[in-house]
Amino acid sequence: MTTWFHSWRAAVRIARRDAWRSKGRSFLVLAMIALPILGVSALDLTVRSAELTPAQRMERTLGAADARFTDARTGGVAILQDPEGEQSTPAGDYSSPDTPWPDGPTDVTKTIPAGSTVLTDSTGTAKLTTAHGLLQTEVRELAAADPVARGIMRLQEGRFPEKNDEIAATTRFLESSGLSVGSTLTARGFDRTYVISGSYELPSDLTAQQVNALPGAFLAPYAKAVEKAGLPEPDISTTYLAKKAGGFTWNTVQGINAKGVLVTSRVVALDPPADSEVPLYQRKDWASYNSGGADAAALAAVGTVVGLAMLEICLLAGPAFAVGARRSRRQLGLVGANGGARSHVRAIVLSGGLVIGVAAALVGIVLALVLTFALRPLLEDYMGQRFGGFTVRPLELLAIAALAVLTGLLSAVIPAVTASRQTVLASLTGRRGVRRSNRVLPLIGFGAVLLGAAIGLYGSVVSDQFVLVAGGSAIAELGVVAMTPALVGLFGRTSRWLPLSPRLALRDAVRNRGRTAPAVAAVLAAVAGTVAVSTYAASRDAQSLAEYRASLPYGAVAALVTEEGGRDVPAVRDAVQRTLPVDVRADVFRIAVGKPGCAPYDEGEGCGRFDVVIPKANECPLWAASPDGSDPAEKYTKEQRRALAKDWRCLSPAGNGIYVEEGLLVADAPLLKVLGIDDPGAAKALADGKLLSFHRPQVDRNGTVGIRLITDPKAADRAAEQNKPVPGELKSFPAYQVPGSPDSYGVESVLSPAAAKAAGLTTVPLGAVFSTDRMPSTEQRQRLDAEIAKLGSNVELTVEEGWVDENKLVLLALTVFAGLVTIGAAGIATGLAQADAEADLKTLAAVGAPPRVRRMLSGFQCGVIAAMGVVLGSAAGVLPAVGLRLTEEREQMRSYQEALDQGWAGVGGAPPYVPIVVPWETLAALLVAVPLGAALLAALVTRSRGALSRRAAH
Repeated sequence: MTTWFHSWRAAVRIARRDAWRSKGRSFLVLAMIALPILGVSALDLTVRSAELTPAQRMERTLGAADARFTDARTGGVAILQDPEGEQSTPAGDYSSPDTPWPDGPTDVTKTIPAGSTVLTDSTGTAKLTTAHGLLQTEVRELAAADPVARGIMRLQEGRFPEKNDEIAATTRFLESSGLSVGSTLTARGFDRTYVISGSYELPSDLTAQQVNALPGAFLAPYAKAVEKAGLPEPDISTTYLAKKAGGFTWNTVQGINAKGVLVTSRVVALDPPADSEVPLYQRKDWASYNSGGADAAALAAVGTVVGLAMLEICLLAGPAFAVGARRSRRQLGLVGANGGARSHVRAIVLSGGLVIGVAAALVGIVLALVLTFALRPLLEDYMGQRFGGFTVRPLELLAIAALAVLTGLLSAVIPAVTASRQTVLASLTGRRGVRRSNRVLPLIGFGAVLLGAAIGLYGSVVSDQFVLVAGGSAIAELGVVAMTPALVGLFGRTSRWLPLSPRLALRDAVRNRGRTAPAVAAVLAAVAGTVAVSTYAASRDAQSLAEYRASLPYGAVAALVTEEGGRDVPAVRDAVQRTLPVDVRADVFRIAVGKPGCAPYDEGEGCGRFDVVIPKANECPLWAASPDGSDPAEKYTKEQRRALAKDWRCLSPAGNGIYVEEGLLVADAPLLKVLGIDDPGAAKALADGKLLSFHRPQVDRNGTVGIRLITDPKAADRAAEQNKPVPGELKSFPAYQVPGSPDSYGVESVLSPAAAKAAGLTTVPLGAVFSTDRMPSTEQRQRLDAEIAKLGSNVELTVEEGWVDENKLVLLALTVFAGLVTIGAAGIATGLAQADAEADLKTLAAVGAPPRVRRMLSGFQCGVIAAMGVVLGSAAGVLPAVGLRLTEEREQMRSYQEALDQGWAGVGGAPPYVPIVVPWETLAALLVAVPLGAALLAALVTRSRGALSRRAAH
């Protein structure tokens, strides 16, 4: 044991001194290992620091309170909840159509135990005045200065409000609004003015734009002012913070649940009950989200990525250690001459990997600690939340450090074995001897290729598991890496057709496969990954382009406002008209039922909606309501459902388009011009007061379309659930069915404002749709966004730019990455070749070869290695992408066939299109530009004349 320890200590000392003498090479290998360690360590520190303990989470949610009470909106019906207080469901069985789902408010205050200290926490929204205009902002009424609320908000400047005319604001709101502490603000349509008394932040949501007022100081008077103006009241939600001695145990929480109230309890969060004690988890109809399979898949994916990254680093760093061993061969020979065994030589070379690995681990982890600590504010801003603390988990960092050490050792294994096999005489005289390539390794690699190909083929043709395709591809790629020495030998047969310098370079690479193969394999691995991702991305882009459905004609713009009865629509229309190159403007309106200020599908007091009626004869039989509530599609056979899926009654409206309520717009003929509807009959019908229909099922046998005005949405929903006639006034309009199937971009019907007024319908401005002379530029878009931001309106802005390739930068980045790895690996191998061939170069110089031969030979050596790796990597990278695409095609085709069998709507068209596209631009850059660039770079950095050296004594 003592002998082993002393021999390794001596080996480590020799390796440390050798690494210090060869600083450039040592720094290169250290950087290759330390950079990934730095990234992984920083990621670990960031993720762990961002994780909150239950106590920290409760502090940010409850402050110093013991529980938060929330109305579950079940009308007092008992509920079941999870221990975190995030999910709940009514306790009874409401699966039957005859049993309506419980809905309605509950008086939460009656469920809070007597003697508790209670704070109200209410939130709503309002448009607040800013230095730039208006800003839709969340308003929160909470006595933030109260000790019970301490921890929910963190004061940054000034103080929390103490008077009814004071508010505090988040720092993000102040940044966006251009205001500061001491400024005044008010809300649109509200005559009260408030002074900003302080700024604060929400630790778990740094991006929140929120203001804080005392309870009752803002939301209630603002709601009255808005209602007085004829607009719908803002939605206000109120929860209650409660504090009492002993807190709220799980049994107490369940008792409160019986009254229809959801409770988030500090005691339960800190000491949660077992799953068997949670009634919610015992329900059969409650989905149990077990992430075990997903976690296992994620762990396997991470393991695969880490393994491939280690392989790439080993392949890149291995030749660098071989360079060191080759340049230290005389020193290693002296070790053998003085009685050292082969194990001692192996220990010295392996110690080089150990020294570099330990140094890389220390440098990477120390830099990660320093950078994460220094950049903590930036990381918190990026993640949008404050860290719970600077959390360091030593065991995880030690595991990462061990990974660095293991990578360094594995990188030095092959050079250590190669160095130990040299005889003492060959080491001392500098002779290289005869190198025999391993014949077993290529056979193992060939078997791995066959096995990986079989697994990938099974995954893409038989199974639907893309994991099999990915795993098989990884095994096959490792097999190709193992076959690299044999493949390099095959490349050598082409040397007879090459000129002198490239022929010498290729033959030298083949003769010295021990240094050539790792570099070629490193290039192969990087290029294969790049080509695989590029091929897959290009194929997905081609599919996305084929499936793309425009929202509007190319260059057209839609600006729609559904809030406050279109109050800001005129200003929005003018803003678009001023900033964009508008050609035709088509003003559009919507039908309003009840209060004009109600938004579509708003179920607030006084709000209604309308339905475009589908006649019974035109209803699709597959989803027509049945009296007993059963699925109507079940009474049809598979063949009948397939036939009905293509029936005109069951086809969904074609295209994508903008979203409008019930697909109905109130507009005049300019809308048809903007949408590209070139039908003179349509314009004439619209002028004649007819309703234009782009959706055939809504037109009855008499050629009319019915619009039902529903003033009581809840009663209408109850009637629909019970298969009873929906109450509401019915308006009928003569219709013109637009011939053919023109793309109406989401608009199913159009009614002129004159026809709507004649029928007694109330309309409100919705916005406008514009055609443009040319595609709006980025600068014009930015100016429009700034104009809309000043209004503070929620504008649904759509600018049709056509299909946009979002993967261009990704493909370019991958190509650059593969190029850098290729040049690095080829450069390392070239340096090793120069160390090996120094005697040959001196001989060439002695017989009269010009100095440029050294440059040319170096360039061709680098280019040959890069070319071999790129060619092999390109061939190996296409196959995984093809396998994944075949798997996706089978999955999508199976889903398509199942949808046809079920008769689902919208699937009666063409089957899915899953193309396989080879990215020729990326391949051309890799196959031509990268090897050529590597060769030129190597030639430029190589000295024309070798350094003088003294003759070794024998």
